[in-house]
Amino acid sequence: MLNDPRSHGLWEETAPQAPPTTRAQGTLEADVVVVGAGFTGLSAALHLADGGARVVVLEATEIGFGGSGRNVGLVNAGMWVMPDDLPAALGPDYGERLLTLLGDAPRLVFSLIDKHGIACDSVQRGTLHCAVGEEGLKEIEQRAAQWQARGAPVELLDAAEAAQKTGSTAYRGALLDRRAGTIQPLAYVRGLAAAAIDAGAVLFTGSPVTGAERSGERCRLSTPAATISADWVIVATNAYTGTPWPEIRTELVHLPYFNMATEPLGDNLQRTILPERQGAWDTREVLSSFRFDRDGRLVFGSVGALRGTGTAVHEAWAKRALAKLFPQLGPVRFVARWYGKIGMTADNLPKFHRLAPNVISFSGYNGRGIAPGTAFGRVLAEHIGGRLAEKDLPLPVTAPTEAPLRRLKEAFYEVGAQAAHLVDARL
Repeated sequence: MLNDPRSHGLWEETAPQAPPTTRAQGTLEADVVVVGAGFTGLSAALHLADGGARVVVLEATEIGFGGSGRNVGLVNAGMWVMPDDLPAALGPDYGERLLTLLGDAPRLVFSLIDKHGIACDSVQRGTLHCAVGEEGLKEIEQRAAQWQARGAPVELLDAAEAAQKTGSTAYRGALLDRRAGTIQPLAYVRGLAAAAIDAGAVLFTGSPVTGAERSGERCRLSTPAATISADWVIVATNAYTGTPWPEIRTELVHLPYFNMATEPLGDNLQRTILPERQGAWDTREVLSSFRFDRDGRLVFGSVGALRGTGTAVHEAWAKRALAKLFPQLGPVRFVARWYGKIGMTADNLPKFHRLAPNVISFSGYNGRGIAPGTAFGRVLAEHIGGRLAEKDLPLPVTAPTEAPLRRLKEAFYEVGAQAAHLVDARL
């Protein structure tokens, strides 16, 4: 996108075309304006339009331009935090409600894919959280016990079973979550856009919101060439938020994340690495993730930005790391490289904000955007449609709070990832 192969990489090369769109022009009216054409915004638009609402979606760049079109493509249940930590942090009502929503969120994703015939290489065979060392094993044991106590279909694998599932002997064990799976994320978000348009939503791209104000009982948004009035506004821009809601941006610490894709591997290699086609990631603080795409390319990612010195450092590390994980690979050549940013909150939990009367948002997915974003989009639609009262939402209404030392943390993450990868995985 924007003639930058490092923004969406392999996903842009292999996704179906986005539905045709134009820029917003003139004076427009809607029941709801959705700002941002990612998972949350398009899920909200689809569910609202299905309910008969007049919906306008405003996207500053292109469909899926933000994290929705760049991520690894793991459709996971829950958040990074331990299941028991949610009720402890949010209280039993909100905590258990959020756990239920997020535990069921992958099912919602896959049901929408089936219902609307979204061609996004959906694979529903679970994901693997791989334990590095004794501490990593303790972490997945704790996570498994807490999900199993809630009846979730998760299975703790020992080292031998993890090796069979991953093709690597590097892990002490793994947590197999059968609720989860993988998709081609840009293809999925473009499919959501097409479904929302088919349901009656109007979607404009190249239409950044430059101003927002109250006009009587309604909200009025401005773009470079249009003015749109609506009863409600959903701000669904997360880590890529700009004006006129800078408070969302200042609440989030940006964590850079990159992916690299190999050439398609031969059938013999594909039978030894992730033979059941789960997606995987590990328990390291500077974590790694890996999965296959539909054509047998191994997609390998980690924390870091592919710019400046980071490009060479991260690529050299990725080759070393793959050689240690999968000695059977031999030398690899990457045919695509891309990166983006994850919006992290101070407590690693998403936030529900009322930014102004009838202006609401979810943000802060902390690297878990696909299933939670889709589920939260539906929640927003149900709330605006009057089917879900504010007291019954999965998160309390909170005011955005600026992340302490945000700029320093962002610089540290980028430089620290380079430092970690400079020395890690050396044979």
